[in-house]
Amino acid sequence: MAMNPRKLDNCPAPAKLNLFLHVVGRRPDNGYHLLQTAFQLLDHGDTLHFETRDDDRIRRTTEIAGVPQESDLIVAAGRLLQSAAQGRGSYGKAIGPLGADIAIDKRLPMGGGLGGGSSDAATTLIALNYLWQTGFTRTELMALGLRLGADVPFFIFGQNAFAEGVGEELSPLATPDCWYVVIEPGVAAPTAAIFASPELTRDTKPVRITDFSKASIGFGKNDLQVVAIKLFPQIAEALELLGQYGEARMTGSGACVFCGFIQEHEADRALRGIRENGPAHWNVWKARAIQQHPLSHLLKS
Repeated sequence: MAMNPRKLDNCPAPAKLNLFLHVVGRRPDNGYHLLQTAFQLLDHGDTLHFETRDDDRIRRTTEIAGVPQESDLIVAAGRLLQSAAQGRGSYGKAIGPLGADIAIDKRLPMGGGLGGGSSDAATTLIALNYLWQTGFTRTELMALGLRLGADVPFFIFGQNAFAEGVGEELSPLATPDCWYVVIEPGVAAPTAAIFASPELTRDTKPVRITDFSKASIGFGKNDLQVVAIKLFPQIAEALELLGQYGEARMTGSGACVFCGFIQEHEADRALRGIRENGPAHWNVWKARAIQQHPLSHLLKS
């Protein structure tokens, strides 16, 4: 990642996996689902590039099919930080106009359960906070990020986490140093439809962070998976093939599925097998687990 006072190039927006995802209840005030999950960062994701402007315009310079600028979380994140910095008045440390051009090398699919849009938004908040010298702390940026989506605070949190609530109550979590094979089965799973299903289990018994910490790969389950595979048989097909090599499951609300391997050669074997035997339209890749977000050093605690 190259840095100068006006530019930040090659800023990672890493993918995440939900190593397990349990729905343990619903909030009585608004009906939001209460979750428990373990978030895992990967060394695979989108890459963003930032350059400040001499005006206050926030502009995405890369075209993304099906994602107009006005509905992109990247642009929304920039505008949110811009507004928050201006609202600080004399307490802010911003210098010059708060504008930016943002380019993206998009690798993560939409509707895949890998947190692509949320990760892009988090990277935008972190990078522009640094470039604009707006002085927000990690905690303050996490609070802003929650307004964009429940997963955004995790990426700003900056390390693997045990999450509760709607996903915003985060505790640091040590996870295995391992490799993951991920299948993108070519469908986008709508989160709202899966959470709205009457077949969704909403009363899984809560676990403790120590329960996960004592376990190896394969702890728990994904409560959303049963619903998702009924809506999208492609997810079931991917799970069946990947399951021949280990404990396969869906991440988030889908549609991507993954399997963890302690040894890289085991992951390579699964990768070859799936590429040889799976449908040609699947995107299959290998990634290593990482413990920290690559941009964590740009934030004040």
